[in-house]
Amino acid sequence: MTPAEPSRLRAALRSRWLRVTIRLVVGLAALLTVIAYVGTGPLLTGILSIDAGTIAAALALSAVATAAAAWRWCVIATRLGLDLSWATAFGRYYQSQFLNTVIPGGIVGDVHRAVGHGQSAGNITQSARAVVIERTAGQLVQISLSLIIFLFVGAQFVGLLLAGVAVVLGIIVVTLAVAVLPYPRGRAAVMREVRELHAGLGSTRALAQVSVASVIVISCHVATFAIATAAIGVTVSGSQLLVLALLVLLGASIPFSIGGWGPREGIAGWSFAVAGLGASAGVAASALFGVLTIIAVAPGAVMTLVSVIRRRASDRLEARPVLVTPDLETSP
Repeated sequence: MTPAEPSRLRAALRSRWLRVTIRLVVGLAALLTVIAYVGTGPLLTGILSIDAGTIAAALALSAVATAAAAWRWCVIATRLGLDLSWATAFGRYYQSQFLNTVIPGGIVGDVHRAVGHGQSAGNITQSARAVVIERTAGQLVQISLSLIIFLFVGAQFVGLLLAGVAVVLGIIVVTLAVAVLPYPRGRAAVMREVRELHAGLGSTRALAQVSVASVIVISCHVATFAIATAAIGVTVSGSQLLVLALLVLLGASIPFSIGGWGPREGIAGWSFAVAGLGASAGVAASALFGVLTIIAVAPGAVMTLVSVIRRRASDRLEARPVLVTPDLETSP
């Protein structure tokens, strides 16, 4: 390897467009693989199973999940010394979910809420840390909860979860080893972020609040998947459904997807097949769950539109010329 090759590799790993492209390609490949295996029928079955009742339930559950996630964000932001009201966090979190769903990459919404909050709080860097810690904490609680439940009622899936965690940790380690740790600034940055992570979560009260909020979020998503499963006509026991739902949620959190689509359908088909319910049923349930997830963030679209209109109105007011009329003194 020539001296220039490591630098080119590090530059590639830091390239945002490369990461987005890889996510889209892998997500599309996963979705096409699922279609090649089960056909388009299960996808259409899931999508066409939607009705007013499932939509209403998904919207209600999404509102509760968003409220809990906003609370989690407030807890961490406050720990980092930032002012963030729950009402503001609730609206921005809805916008974030909508943008993450409709824009490739799955992180644009998080960047948007970090920057928006940072501008109002006067500290974009710290606000970005709060968002990263909030998302990371949610993922850690989800993985931990899934592992605990699998140990009791889904032992056949424990190996898959541990393998997935090992792969993710491996990617993180390789990225740090190649692109960060070789440099003094990189090592200093890692230590700084570890300290900030401790600041955001380093108390029993904060950990409890974040854990409770995360469990509420996960429960709402599990309930939405249960509704999707029932809507396509699949009958399954409560414990089995819980395991399958958690597996699908883990699949949806894989960053290599197209708005959540791709790996989620693959894991759903595989897990339902292992459970003896058939891969087609899993793909259909996952497809309906995906559609409900998109519809559930519709309030975020409305909030985003209102935000844009207000910002443009504010910009027009600031750009409007001010007419200065000289004071005229009248003589007696």
